[in-house]
Amino acid sequence: MKIERIHHVAYRCKDAKQTVEWYQKYLNMDFILAIAEDQVPSTKAPDPYMHVFLDAGQGNVLAFFEIPNSPPMGRDTNTPDWVQHIAFKVDSEQTLQEVKQRMQADGLEVTGITDHTIFKSIYFFDPSGHRVELAADCASDRQMQRLDQVKWEMLEEWSRTRRAPRHAAWMHEQEFAAPGQGH
Repeated sequence: MKIERIHHVAYRCKDAKQTVEWYQKYLNMDFILAIAEDQVPSTKAPDPYMHVFLDAGQGNVLAFFEIPNSPPMGRDTNTPDWVQHIAFKVDSEQTLQEVKQRMQADGLEVTGITDHTIFKSIYFFDPSGHRVELAADCASDRQMQRLDQVKWEMLEEWSRTRRAPRHAAWMHEQEFAAPGQGH
């Protein structure tokens, strides 16, 4: 078996309507489907929910559940805020700048533009507190080849030591990080 693609990724939200409107306004996602039930199909538990689906581009679907009879939403307090997030690819750094300006004009807090050498990104939180990243690729073929060549060595070293391997330290050296170097 080989996975074809992600069918959808589902998160919980505080308010389904607010969530749909927010993702439409800030990320230009189309609202494609709503499903509401009084009973969970997989478990048969009597638990009403609203399940909404948004078009995240190229067949990718982002979905949310509003489940009003459950305790209030929380998060894994043992995991830092920056770890759990969903990242969406955009076409350019200019798009990152435009989205950042639009969000900030509406009073939303946006972190970045952060330069990760092979992509640049901004970070923000949706109305339910989910961290969202928009990322614009900027890697050269050579950079990606270099990373591909060391991925297994890096993983093996990490698995043994739980310390950051230095195989890709070049990503933070000015020669390779600077745009237009052809690396």
